[in-house]
Amino acid sequence: MPMTGLAGSRVRERRLALRIRQADLARRAGISASYLNLIEHNRRKIGAEVMARLAAALGVEVQALSDAAQSGKVEELRAAAASTPSGARAELERVQDFLGRFPGWAEVMIAQQQRLGHLERVVAALNDRMNHDPHLSSSLHEVLSAVSSVRSTAAILAETEDIEPEWRARFHGNLHADSERLAAGAEALVAYLDGSEQAQDQASAAPQEELEGWLAGRGWHLPELEAGGAGAGALEAEIGALASGAARSLARDWVAQAVRDAADLPLERLEAVIAAQGDDPMSLARAFGVEVLAVFRRLACRPGATGGLVICDASGTLLFRKPVEGFVLPRFGAACPLWPLYTALSRPMVPVEAVAELPGLSAARYHIRAFCAPAFPEGFGGVETRQAAMLIAPSAPKALGKGEPKGEVSLKLGSSCRICPRGACVARREPSIMAEYN
Repeated sequence: MPMTGLAGSRVRERRLALRIRQADLARRAGISASYLNLIEHNRRKIGAEVMARLAAALGVEVQALSDAAQSGKVEELRAAAASTPSGARAELERVQDFLGRFPGWAEVMIAQQQRLGHLERVVAALNDRMNHDPHLSSSLHEVLSAVSSVRSTAAILAETEDIEPEWRARFHGNLHADSERLAAGAEALVAYLDGSEQAQDQASAAPQEELEGWLAGRGWHLPELEAGGAGAGALEAEIGALASGAARSLARDWVAQAVRDAADLPLERLEAVIAAQGDDPMSLARAFGVEVLAVFRRLACRPGATGGLVICDASGTLLFRKPVEGFVLPRFGAACPLWPLYTALSRPMVPVEAVAELPGLSAARYHIRAFCAPAFPEGFGGVETRQAAMLIAPSAPKALGKGEPKGEVSLKLGSSCRICPRGACVARREPSIMAEYN
């Protein structure tokens, strides 16, 4: 009976690519041609010794021919199948067969899948930038204003025959001035769009983005603060180099908070507790006697942490954004109303946990934990303030065709309505600029 593994097919594809005859490869590997023929048709298992000899004869590593080496590609192909429009159906049960028999085409499909996913993220980022970049918005307004002035003046000169010489000269002067304004605005816009990413960030970043950019450059962790508040002084030069006073103020506030978090949750002890009992935020908060949001910040910003973190206030405005690959975060408000972050905001002190699935070709899934903590800074009779946070961690892809794991339901989220293609979403507040699907 045919084997489920297709190592033999990969041996055959490699042999054909090298234009080696079956008999010649069998001789080099020290096996019979008939046995090699059975191997290549996946009718015989390949022992470790024979596999090693075949790999050496083909000039590749053993891992390149093994089934385990293809598991990641299988998942990529399944993700590509999941991203196809409704109605299209791929034979998922034969995905390994396709990968083994047509490795070149499989690589093409995987590359296209990855590229389309990248382009989706670029479109989302550019759309967000177009909507919220104040410099870009003002530059476009200036260009359009100059174009309108030129068009209006040119129309008067073209359609009016009996203009007095004095007025005609005045219109020509206005046309010349508006043309220069248009040229200057267009040059500034092109220079801004063509400039380096760093220059653009410095020109357009809001104070919050300056802070996040600085922290991202430090890997989101400030090791100077692990020894206590004395380390904050070593960061003052970097903070002073931030472009705006508001960004410097935000950075100092973040550093002060990080000093408190490091004192309450010492890194070495925190890692030991996580290794012993896991990273459940509620359990860690109880073990260290701290607030849950402090645990959230510490988990997201400890060395090597790959998860993301979003923090908002009672208005839903995003105050802090540490991104995670594939989970697009809007630069300013207008995030997806279905985010667990907002569920937690409406249910203070109640932990919210979900597995989220984002739209797009990658069909990426994330494990999300959210929590909201109320505060009364003015005392018992004062106003209530709230701050909510959401930890975002990549989740293992679901097994296509097998449904969700028991007890686990994916929450279908987006970044913001404007770039979310989920046409049937009940929480949509505006049409999407993307092609919609249900």
